[in-house]
Amino acid sequence: MQSTMATARANVLLHSFCFIAVLASVLLTGFAAEDPAIYLVLMEGESVAFHGGSPSSHLNLNSEVLKAHAMQLEDSHDQHLQSNLETGSYSKLYSFKHIANGFAVHTTPSQAEKLKYSPGVKMVERDRGAKLMTTYTPGFLELPEGMWTQEGGQRNAGEGIVIGFVDTGINPAHLSFSYNPLRPFTSNISHFSGACETGPLFPATSCNGKIVSAKFFSAGARAVATLNASVDILSPFDADGHGSHVASVAAGNAGVPVVVNGFCYGQASGMAPRAQIAVYKAVYPTVGTLADVISAMDQAIRDGVDVLTLSVGPDEPPEDRVTFLSMFDVFMLYARRAGVFVVQAAGNRGPDPSSVVSYSPWAVGVASSGTDRIYPSSIALGNGERIEGVGLSGPTFGYRLLQHRLVLAKDAINPIGSFPRTPPYVEECQTPQALDARLVIGSIVICTFSEGFYNGTSTLNAIINTARALGFMGFVLVANPAYGDFIAEPVPFAVSGILVPNVTNSQVILQYYEQQTFKDARGFPTRLAARASIGEGRAASFRGQAPIVSRFSSRGPNIIDRARKPADVLKPDILAPGHQIWGAWSPISALEPSLAVQSFMESFHDCICDFHHSSQVDKNGELIMAEGSDIGSQYPSTPFDSGAGLVSPSNAMDPGLVLSSGYEDYISFLCSLHDTNPGTIKTVTGELCNKPLDHPANLNLPSVTLSALNGSEIVRRVFMNVGSKPESYSSSELPPNGTTIDISPPSFTIAPQGTQELVIQFNVTQAMNQFTFGELVLTGSLNHIVRLPLSVLPVSI
Repeated sequence: MQSTMATARANVLLHSFCFIAVLASVLLTGFAAEDPAIYLVLMEGESVAFHGGSPSSHLNLNSEVLKAHAMQLEDSHDQHLQSNLETGSYSKLYSFKHIANGFAVHTTPSQAEKLKYSPGVKMVERDRGAKLMTTYTPGFLELPEGMWTQEGGQRNAGEGIVIGFVDTGINPAHLSFSYNPLRPFTSNISHFSGACETGPLFPATSCNGKIVSAKFFSAGARAVATLNASVDILSPFDADGHGSHVASVAAGNAGVPVVVNGFCYGQASGMAPRAQIAVYKAVYPTVGTLADVISAMDQAIRDGVDVLTLSVGPDEPPEDRVTFLSMFDVFMLYARRAGVFVVQAAGNRGPDPSSVVSYSPWAVGVASSGTDRIYPSSIALGNGERIEGVGLSGPTFGYRLLQHRLVLAKDAINPIGSFPRTPPYVEECQTPQALDARLVIGSIVICTFSEGFYNGTSTLNAIINTARALGFMGFVLVANPAYGDFIAEPVPFAVSGILVPNVTNSQVILQYYEQQTFKDARGFPTRLAARASIGEGRAASFRGQAPIVSRFSSRGPNIIDRARKPADVLKPDILAPGHQIWGAWSPISALEPSLAVQSFMESFHDCICDFHHSSQVDKNGELIMAEGSDIGSQYPSTPFDSGAGLVSPSNAMDPGLVLSSGYEDYISFLCSLHDTNPGTIKTVTGELCNKPLDHPANLNLPSVTLSALNGSEIVRRVFMNVGSKPESYSSSELPPNGTTIDISPPSFTIAPQGTQELVIQFNVTQAMNQFTFGELVLTGSLNHIVRLPLSVLPVSI
């Protein structure tokens, strides 16, 4: 009996403990701290730009009606948050009022879920962060200041245009952004109404007439990270260099002396040297958020910029909707609706397929190429061999007459130094303490690309500092067979130096060195007989060949969702010089700015993608190549690498025919997508799907992309003659493999300002397992040539 009772009591205790454990688990789960994040919220109701149904980027900001509407929107955001979220659970970062009605809020996932289902909310999206679209930031390379753009436009190009740069800010001390009182700006930019925010390193005099407005946006960055006051400067000043680079390439002054390390490279100019600059700093060295970027875009449209350039943005698709309907892309759509031309970097995740992050047809996605200018350099060995490399530096003393001792860093280790025997210290020349000053002074030191460079912790600047501290005659950074070839950019060096990124060439140097070096039984050098000299690396050479799509430049096919399903929109749109372009910090990538002003000059035709004056071949008829995955590899480019081809500014001024698309066309395009429904379009844009396209490929773009061609498909394009004379055109075509094409009419005559529809029927003749490419060419009687790239995946006959 006692045994039975004891058992019963034990069971009761056991169940009690289980109940308490479950209860504790529930309580702990319920009250567990959630990690807060930034959420972007789109609300119902008209923004200021579209209040009253008349969209415009040039708003009358003094209108009492618009002022009152802006205040009402901000009040409604505050009231909505107070009514739907718990007190103390959120912090509103921004109210978006000008091109979209919404706000950014820092809160927890559970509170964001409440917002998603609250009345009046169209969309809630978690902030995915913002990245710089460039190959190497100047901060990573630790490059010197004082470098300027050399790819110049005409001296008066850009007059009367205000270009808005959403980026890392600007350095107003650069000559590219100075004001010349002898050439005052006389154009009327009364449509623009920016302001100058001051702060550390950015006094009020920074807005000098060339820079007409400067603002910074940091609420998002400060909400998600602890900023470093030494670099995350809370003013429009650019501590990173990216924004200054982009602005100088697009709109830097003409005739700026290019002087780096005491050497004059000539004079420089931006693509539109007379354009005026509006700065919207939204990305910081420590962090970038979409909240800051979108708020900057909203402000830029309010201020009245003519062109908006974006070398920043998310570098991955949205999580739960089609790419065209992310918050970032919706804001670009509204910017286009407001009449602002939007130019966007295609991305820097190439050469992988479908790496492009410019998705939408209402923004021009620009791929990056180099130019035909190179800076050849070489190192001459004592045995007469000459090895080519890369490096913007002067020659070693007495070049062609004198050669200097060559010593491998590993053979010049400081025997009494207290430092780790790791590759950065032993091989990579990262610190003076690791090397024996007696051996390296006056010598050319061989540093080896090893673990530190591979992991991104070692820098060229550290080599240069070591060389200067110890009195190197020069240095050579060679490739390491353990890590393979590396990518070498033409970076200016304050000392004589050369990068030899190829393993084969590096082995030639090392074998010669070993042959001329004598060592004792312990492996220590007893005699260093190898000699070398480094040549002049600062003289430009022009090869005259077609530009090459840069390895890092993101590639198509464009995608419609996170599952990477191909879209019926070509991306990138166009190819423009953006790699190894001299800018206000360095000759690095600034993917889109060289296109910005030319694009605006075209936009008076109301044509967002008038790039059919481009081609997959250059002006000499040579096929444009693209860099592949393997260093040094190239292949013939396709529209997924270079879009419609290399942009031609001269042809753009007199294109003959253009294709136009407007806001209503983009809504019709969205409504034709099979991957979304009219309700979603109505929710996000506020527009009804009254006129969907027959097929998404029928959006009037200067290209045709069919991501799944079954049997046959009819695609239509409408052209307008923007010339002053009638012109007759005849068509010819190069069908993509596996297809035939019928064009109707095959020829036509079009009057000035007249339009002509072409009906293009694609027929599958053979199913293919990958996209194939072709071209439609219209040849005019007045020497205009129009090319439309064709990208088709024939699925079934």
